[in-house]
Amino acid sequence: MTGRHLTKSRYLAGLQCLRRLWRLVNDPPDYEDPPAGSPAEAGQEVGRKAHLLFPGGVLVEDEPWQHLEAMARTAALMADASVPAIFEAAFEHAGVRIRADVLERLPGGTWGLREVKSSSGVKDHYIDDLAVQAFVLNGAGVPLSSAQLLHVDTGYVRGADGICWPEFFARVDLDQEVATLLPDTPGRLPALRQCLWAAEPPAAEPGGQCGSPVACEFWDDCTAGKPEDWIRYLPRLSERRRTELAALGIESIAAIPPDFPLSAKQAIIRDATASGKPFVAPDLARLLGRFGPPAQYLDFEAMMPVIPLYAGTRPYQALPFQWSLHTLGADGSLGHREFLAESGVDPRRAFAKTLITALADSDLPIIVYSTYEHSRLKDLAAFFPDLRPALDAIIARLADLLPVVRGAVYHPEFGFSNSIKAVAPALCPGFGYDDLEEVADGAMASAAFVRLASGAIPPGEEVNRLRDALLAYCQRDTLAMVEAHRGLLKLVGRH
Repeated sequence: MTGRHLTKSRYLAGLQCLRRLWRLVNDPPDYEDPPAGSPAEAGQEVGRKAHLLFPGGVLVEDEPWQHLEAMARTAALMADASVPAIFEAAFEHAGVRIRADVLERLPGGTWGLREVKSSSGVKDHYIDDLAVQAFVLNGAGVPLSSAQLLHVDTGYVRGADGICWPEFFARVDLDQEVATLLPDTPGRLPALRQCLWAAEPPAAEPGGQCGSPVACEFWDDCTAGKPEDWIRYLPRLSERRRTELAALGIESIAAIPPDFPLSAKQAIIRDATASGKPFVAPDLARLLGRFGPPAQYLDFEAMMPVIPLYAGTRPYQALPFQWSLHTLGADGSLGHREFLAESGVDPRRAFAKTLITALADSDLPIIVYSTYEHSRLKDLAAFFPDLRPALDAIIARLADLLPVVRGAVYHPEFGFSNSIKAVAPALCPGFGYDDLEEVADGAMASAAFVRLASGAIPPGEEVNRLRDALLAYCQRDTLAMVEAHRGLLKLVGRH
């Protein structure tokens, strides 16, 4: 069992949900390093790069469980006037332990607290984070005169010579906001301490707090006893309606009374869930008229690296690196073409040119399953004026299947989702993604290509395996659209 003390992360967890705090202390999940190329790993790298803004700063390297040693090292560094900043400075007050991202020495013998985040702006819980740190620093006798958030400036553009780190980060003064919250901080601590020492986890009904401000790692455990058609899975059901259903003792979507006020789509989902029979709108055949077949099916994969990899790109800019294209003929024949960029250069121009070539010899509708491809093509057309006419011609051929599914069909096996990963297996039993392991969703695809593009993997077998996994995943997504389209056609009697 971990120590029963508060830290800034536990403090924030307790503000979100006392049950989450109790579980983190009494039944913590096994620690795992963040997956390579993931946003969490990128966040750690952003934290390290922030140190470059404070030349001469010194890192307190003691591990989290070596808190006394870290405090002693911090005190020694504070006493050394030649140290301009301390990274991971350790303090404790009133049973709360903190490690400050950056403690900056300021003129006049005061200090500045600097919290580093890889996000693109200020969020409310960041101010709570700074406030509890300021509370501990004040209690520890540190003369604090400034509190700032350092976050990623999404307006920054990487230059030809690399990244200018002072421009990459935005520094936001939050002195007033922290001062406003600071008086409330001591009053929050007793309930959190009581929770730490409770023999059993406090009761908490799963709700909106489970995903805000962060996704709770204990969601599966806390919802294990809920029905498969729990009312919280009903899309766009307001908190007011949930409360009304709870007052009626109703947790299951299928059990919602026919006279209970729901939207038309919610009522369709309730009825399909209760009956086990799919809903098919009378005008589905008409809506499918513009989709063929024959038709082509297109899917993109893109990465959004926090730290821009190429000159002229910004943090979090979507950079498409891969496409897959299936072509379904009028005779039922199925062809496939694909592109996956090389990892050493900005992938966008090769992506655009190969796509233009692949689509140039056809005027068939190009079926997509969101507005994502449209947005990326617009971005490419704006960035490459010479390719704009050809890209605009592709945009004009796009036919989005998602609104048709969302508005005219609901199958009980959709699982309250319109995602292609839910829709295709429901409409085509036996189809799925379960055999894909290394890359099985868009986030994994993005992380994999970030690893390739950043040079984190030396050339060799692992690179080849990752590229094969990326190709297999993107191909599966366009095949999913083919199968979903075929399934919809069967629902209206077209095979």
